[in-house]
Amino acid sequence: MQYPESLDRLSRELSRLPGIGRKTALRLAFGILRYTPEEAANLAEAIRQVKERIHHCNICHGFTDLGTCSVCSNQMRNKRLICVVEQPNNVFQIERSRVYQGVYHVLLGALSPLEGIGPDQLQIRSLRKRLEKDGADELILATNPTVQGEATAGFLQSELADLVPQITRLARGLPAGGDLEYVDEITLQEAFSGRRGWHD
Repeated sequence: MQYPESLDRLSRELSRLPGIGRKTALRLAFGILRYTPEEAANLAEAIRQVKERIHHCNICHGFTDLGTCSVCSNQMRNKRLICVVEQPNNVFQIERSRVYQGVYHVLLGALSPLEGIGPDQLQIRSLRKRLEKDGADELILATNPTVQGEATAGFLQSELADLVPQITRLARGLPAGGDLEYVDEITLQEAFSGRRGWHD
């Protein structure tokens, strides 16, 4: 039996979300069908608002609904300590751990020549300009422990070594091939406290 066209379309759209397979998308679609018209309208409005209001911070490129995110605008944060991550969602994960009091720089990806992603496709130029303008005492490379993440960290180390006195990498408590998005707070705390110099 074929699904009604509108239901099939909804499940196809939901299946495009990360980690959502076809079966899960169908379950979600059937769940939405049980919504009242008001609940469905609220969901649609929430999706519309997040696309309209959330954009990249004009300093770190993380997500914000303001011009500058709450971390970059917080005068209590250590602006001389910059943690470099691949994606905006990594910032929220690290913030939940409450172990880090510096600021961030989001690359919006990782180097992947096979996918056509080189240095010019990432926010590396803006990081260099930021370091040239404001300086930093330490750059923490918190790219994911994947092949692409390691390649990106190596590239940043070689490109920015002349601009910052200390470049460190998170400790190996992080699982190889993993993603910061799925790392628990305790593992993140250990990774930050045990971070090492690039050649250690």
